[in-house]
Amino acid sequence: MTTKTVKITQIKSAIGRLATHKECLKGLGIRRMHQTVTVLATDANRGMINKIYYMLKIEEN
Repeated sequence: MTTKTVKITQIKSAIGRLATHKECLKGLGIRRMHQTVTVLATDANRGMINKIYYMLKIEEN
């Protein structure tokens, strides 16, 4: 059984964003600009990604 993952990279700054959007970045494990992380494609992670899609580059695996 293979688990689906999503590769995400932060491409816009979190400065001046809503606190909930900053929390989504933290929840996804992103700490700085241009950092790339791979997360599982769970409903919770998908919800965070959808909330801050404008700050991310998203690649499906």
